[in-house]
Amino acid sequence: MSDDEFSADPARLDHARVHELLSEHAYWATGRTREAQDAAIAASRNYGIYTAAGEQIAYARAVTDGVTFAWLADVIVDPAHRGRGLGTRIVDGALADLDTLGLKRVLLKASPEARAVYLSAGFTELDEPDTWLQRRSPSA
Repeated sequence: MSDDEFSADPARLDHARVHELLSEHAYWATGRTREAQDAAIAASRNYGIYTAAGEQIAYARAVTDGVTFAWLADVIVDPAHRGRGLGTRIVDGALADLDTLGLKRVLLKASPEARAVYLSAGFTELDEPDTWLQRRSPSA
């Protein structure tokens, strides 16, 4: 049994470590500043997995209105700790927390390498993918 601990306690988050994990190991967060990451953290429900020594080795966050939907984002596991089921643990922990809100839907964009983790957690293809649209900021 692993001594690693899942937590939804925002006081435990290591903001510098979260920024390091995302900016160095997540293609979608390339160029994200520490200030932007801190703002994203402040506007989200945040989750971490920590070693017995307190080092943060995984992170995820959810953007939600707290009533109808959430967007699961920035799911990352330290490369040195991958292959131990931590991706599954952090997704399951985040979903358990979000389930307490009674949301109708949780959405995410899955990378090909993490798709199986999300499918095993109960995610499915969109019912009507042709009805979903996106708008990208011209300044982003």
